Formats: sequence, structure tokens, C-alpha cells
Amino acid sequence: MSRKIAGFLIIIGAFMVFEWINLGFNLADGHPTSFYVVHGILIAVNVVLGVVLAVIGWRGFRRPAGHKG
Repeated sequence: MSRKIAGFLIIIGAFMVFEWINLGFNLADGHPTSFYVVHGILIAVNVVLGVVLAVIGWRGFRRPAGHKG
């Protein structure tokens, strides 16, 4: 993986974590419980995906330039 792609994955992962956690804090009160359950699941899944992308990017970024393994 190139360093550009690894950096892109890190940026996308960080953005996803920030954006979805921000959404969680900005949910307005007064919705039915099912609304919060669905959005809680969406937030959790997307935060995990963001962390996974960032970790993959970080591992690719730290790998030596000529390494193919």
C-alpha cells in the first residue's frame, strides 16, 4: 500500500470517528426509543469501521517503503 493511500485511510477513519461521535452528541431529545436504538447501532458500527480503517492506514503508513509482505 502506498503512503498516500495509507494517509487517506487514516484521515477517513479519523473523520468517521469524529463525525459519528459528534452526531451522537447532537441527537435531539424527544424521539421514540427505537430512534435512539437505531442511531446508537449506526454510530457504534461506523465508529468501529472508522477505527479499523485508521488502524489499517497506520500499519500501511509505518511499513517500510519497499516492503511487499
